[in-house]
Amino acid sequence: MSVIELRAGTRIWLAAGVTDMRRGFHGLSAQVQTVLNEQPYSGHVFVFRGRRGDIIKCLWFDGDGLCLFAKRLERGRFVWPKADSGTVSLSRAQLSMLLEGIDWRRPERTFEVPAAV
Repeated sequence: MSVIELRAGTRIWLAAGVTDMRRGFHGLSAQVQTVLNEQPYSGHVFVFRGRRGDIIKCLWFDGDGLCLFAKRLERGRFVWPKADSGTVSLSRAQLSMLLEGIDWRRPERTFEVPAAV
């Protein structure tokens, strides 16, 4: 059973750069509006990473209220874009890889897709 069920058309946005992980609902919502130029109540998922890179927070409006999820890796760092500002859009599969500490930027298939002739 899935705890988070994203509706069709839901976008997933990484906030490039470093975010102060002391921020909660209000601070991250303000960052979504002022820095990312998006609406925190849009139903999209906004993902933020701290300076050390071992903690991320996800802000998401599920239709009833804002949800704030946090994850800390015990080993390793979350892979993040090199840019200092702006956003990067992820697919659901890339978000799953990110949350597991996998490099979502260059996933490799375990097989080659045959060319259509």
